[in-house]
Amino acid sequence: MVMATTASTAALTSLTSVTLEVADLEAARRFYSAFGVDAYLRLRASEAHSTGFRGFTLGLTVSGPATVDGFLGAAVDAGATVLKPATKSLWGYGGVVRAPDGTIWKIATSAKKDTGPDTREIDEVVLLLGVEAVKATKQFYVDRGLTVAKSFGGKYVEFAPGRSSRVKVALYKRRALAKDLGVPVDGAGSHRIVLGGAADAFTDLDGFVWEASGSLAPTQS
Repeated sequence: MVMATTASTAALTSLTSVTLEVADLEAARRFYSAFGVDAYLRLRASEAHSTGFRGFTLGLTVSGPATVDGFLGAAVDAGATVLKPATKSLWGYGGVVRAPDGTIWKIATSAKKDTGPDTREIDEVVLLLGVEAVKATKQFYVDRGLTVAKSFGGKYVEFAPGRSSRVKVALYKRRALAKDLGVPVDGAGSHRIVLGGAADAFTDLDGFVWEASGSLAPTQS
């Protein structure tokens, strides 16, 4: 993914929509409905060229290991490929899958012990953008109106969601993100994701495209 220049300095207060560009719209609709995350996304048919790592992941934070397993199982049953099986780690429990359209999803919980049933409830959805320069991209978004909620130097930044936001946006080093997901860092072409929330369209320092958008709506073309 090549670096891009800014198209506008439009005001931006939060991420209000996430649109995935997919080759097969109907198949993507079926998958995301079965996976259980269709209320958080929009879908758009696209034949844009893309190879390798697209530079982002969508993450679900849930209450416990049983719910992690439930979402991972639903994704695999609907056609997803496992990139990292669910395992315990220092920070909790989680796994990574790639959807049939190529989008990578990470499902995780901070709980290590399985003390409850699979609730199929999502506590938080986070869009994690893999960027080359975290500090520079942080400033880029702050200058456009986003508010920093958490910041760990040049490694990780999380922005505060707006009142109508259902998806948080955060920044992570691209190479570190690829390593965490278990995929090669190389990628080229379109990110195949469009973000909404700005008054006018612009493109960030790593080529992620933003467009004017209202509140997040259910999956649609």
